[in-house]
Amino acid sequence: MFSFRNFNFRNLNIADWFSTYRILAAPVLIVVLILELRDWFSILLLISYSTDAVDGFLARRLNLSSARGAQLDSMGDQITLILGLAGLAVFETEFVLEYLGWIALAFIPYLIQMILAFLKYGRATAFHTYLAKTSAILQAVFILWALFLHPVIPLFFAVLVIGILETLEEITLIYMYDTWVEDVKGYFWALKDERRIRTDRGRQD
Repeated sequence: MFSFRNFNFRNLNIADWFSTYRILAAPVLIVVLILELRDWFSILLLISYSTDAVDGFLARRLNLSSARGAQLDSMGDQITLILGLAGLAVFETEFVLEYLGWIALAFIPYLIQMILAFLKYGRATAFHTYLAKTSAILQAVFILWALFLHPVIPLFFAVLVIGILETLEEITLIYMYDTWVEDVKGYFWALKDERRIRTDRGRQD
């Protein structure tokens, strides 16, 4: 299990470094947010989101995928999303208040999914499903567009729909896998995943 107590920068590969950047950039983004420097916050957030695309590409291209990298990536994603939402709350307060009920509708299942993951695995999931990747892209586009320009309502509702579907799939996968695994493409792939099948066979024996 990944832990900062045994974290060693010297063991990181290049893909891990891009994921780690998103984590280390968080304090800077928080300070910029407190100072209400919208342009700087938007630019730094854009850089953080960009590293999310780069680390995944490098991990696949250079065959650097690992459990540590998957956890760093997930942690970086969650931190960046929370900071993006905080940015919307500060810089687009009127929009957030107007659509607060809709935001809660998507955020509450996400919190439930996080709680279930920590109760079962002791850490966040890193399934990295196709739905999760699609949801992350839509979230990034919406948040950045809203910060640089203005919120786009149809895109906002697209983010909600895909986000809720992705969260429901994650909850289903948590139920399907008894042990923590990374990089599950989705529900239908999970049905044929040998990691899950072996666990089921072991339970039957």
